[in-house]
Amino acid sequence: MAAAQAIQPADLWKQQVPAADHKLAYGQDPLQFGELRLPKTKGPYPVVILVHGGCYVDRLPGRDPRDTSFEPLRPLAAALADAGVATWNIEYRRAGNPGGGWPGTFLDLAAGADFLRTVARANRLDLHRVVVVGHSSGGSFAHWLAARSKLPRSSPLYSKNPLHVKAVVNIDGPPDLAAFQPIERKGCPVPGLTQLMGGTPSEQPERYAQSSATPLLPVAVPQTIVAGGFLLSMYDLVSSYEAAAMAKGDSVTVLKLQGAGHFDMLAPGSQYGKPVDEAILALLK
Repeated sequence: MAAAQAIQPADLWKQQVPAADHKLAYGQDPLQFGELRLPKTKGPYPVVILVHGGCYVDRLPGRDPRDTSFEPLRPLAAALADAGVATWNIEYRRAGNPGGGWPGTFLDLAAGADFLRTVARANRLDLHRVVVVGHSSGGSFAHWLAARSKLPRSSPLYSKNPLHVKAVVNIDGPPDLAAFQPIERKGCPVPGLTQLMGGTPSEQPERYAQSSATPLLPVAVPQTIVAGGFLLSMYDLVSSYEAAAMAKGDSVTVLKLQGAGHFDMLAPGSQYGKPVDEAILALLK
């Protein structure tokens, strides 16, 4: 089967989709907000937290800043809402934004996820059925959001009662930060991960230990890794993480989408988007 023409981020953020039901701030910074979409059916609704990518930085050279924002995930957010799932598409500070990087980016993601407790009752959200879905660098963060309950109390990222998620779907993103850092320039035009973390794993071992998925295993929730154009080109990242997770008793499913471009999987109902949609919905049953 011939591969579909590769979709670009602008093809996604330029799509006309129904407006979100609510744009809500989870913090004081202009980038600490999310879009909440609700199904038209009667709740309570399962919830998908959507975490966008962008090489861990606020913008990439020569690219529209919307390419590395939450906006390319709007079509997926709207499609899931049409399928009966509430979606919380969050923005957050990244390397290059004031207050972004380590620990600010991780604190934003944690606050954004935990904010669902504040709005759950008013919006009929079922917080027993929450799946976190991340694309690209957001895939790394999706694993971390599921694992952060394992953080030691001494960590600046520690929170006493983090929101529990039922499962993780990582769409074509590095599962483990420390493993990706030495080869980050194979996938990104800038050393965004090094910028985010303030150095390499040897320079900042404690930061990587608290932010990478592998040291926090087992996560004890099902994890699906969708390998497309990015991860298939550096598949050792997937196989090594899968082996480490399964050795700790975790369930990891790898969905290989041969021929899929890095953004093709974000187009709902498309050749490569449909299996991703189905994988997400199956985890919410």
